[in-house]
Amino acid sequence: MTLTEEFFARRSLASQAAAQHVAAAIERSLVDAPEAAVIVSGGSTPENCYEILANTALPWDKINILLSDERCVPVDHKASNEGMLRRSLMTNQANHATLVSIYDQELPLEDQCDTLSEKLNLLPLPFSTSLLGMGADGHFASLFADCGELNEGLNPDSERHCMLVRTAASSQSRITLTMSTLLQSREILLLFFGDTKREVYEQAKLPESDYPLSRLLQQQRTPVRVIWAS
Repeated sequence: MTLTEEFFARRSLASQAAAQHVAAAIERSLVDAPEAAVIVSGGSTPENCYEILANTALPWDKINILLSDERCVPVDHKASNEGMLRRSLMTNQANHATLVSIYDQELPLEDQCDTLSEKLNLLPLPFSTSLLGMGADGHFASLFADCGELNEGLNPDSERHCMLVRTAASSQSRITLTMSTLLQSREILLLFFGDTKREVYEQAKLPESDYPLSRLLQQQRTPVRVIWAS
């Protein structure tokens, strides 16, 4: 695997480094293309990174942003990743970017993935980068260990862009991009904090690991850059 690790003493420094990597990746993409697209994650970990990015001078009107996964809740729900993204990233200079919603509350659940796949087909590839997080249970995006179609979600050659996920780990249904979609990135950035997740990450690097994250770390298609702080 092509794996680069950056470990920091403070979370603010890790967030700054992640923001710099995202910005640089976008700028590289725009050298040869009129538009760029970047995948980002939900949760509380990347919020500081997003606030830094929101104040970074980039040609935001040429940048498409979409989440790696989302709970099937309205955008004003406290558990909505898109709601968090609108508050933290889609402000200031970044307000001019295009946010591609991956959940449409007007559609029935069974139609969500077909509609999202149509949106994904219109985005410029490869993605500049995918900024992902990880859970203490070793999941990334919404690819949980108890996901019913986990093998399909982790198949690097799957033709499915996304999946509807129902898991005991979440009280809401979710939509997640598959690993094959995430790997259509120039680089994966994995940002996470804390000693507990660091231990899980170290275990996930082992060949015999059963964590979903292990499949991401051990694939040979897209380089992974790990950014961690205690």
